[in-house]
Amino acid sequence: MLDDTDRRIIRLLQAEPTLTVPELAERCALTTGRATRRLDKLRADGVILGQEAVIDWKALGFEVAVSLRITLDKAAPRAFDDFLEAARLVPEVIEIQTFLGRVDVRLHIVARDLAHWQNIWRNKVLPLPHIADIEALMTVASVKREEVLPI
Repeated sequence: MLDDTDRRIIRLLQAEPTLTVPELAERCALTTGRATRRLDKLRADGVILGQEAVIDWKALGFEVAVSLRITLDKAAPRAFDDFLEAARLVPEVIEIQTFLGRVDVRLHIVARDLAHWQNIWRNKVLPLPHIADIEALMTVASVKREEVLPI
């Protein structure tokens, strides 16, 4: 279980992930050594999985974002494995999620423009194996994107 100090460390890192260990230690009233040990334990326990940069894809020229909801042909014995293996190889796929229910997989894809999207659709998405049904949802606006937990 997390104690108050662990929760404070997590809150601080969520708010400001570039904090150095000495800065984090100071804000938590810990020594650098104790802060390091706590961070190591949070990582070892799988609470902190890593740190990453959040990229604004539009700033890099990717103006189109599409979410594909895909139902697979589950009659094929390796439908999920074959599909996921092939989908991972598409560089424009930035997220893959699997589900229980009518929809099996969701792919989040970015493209520079509509012509690029059309190329991805025809040459990279449609050839993916074992697709029984597919629905494309083009992102109009991202209203909220939050990965900070209320700890």
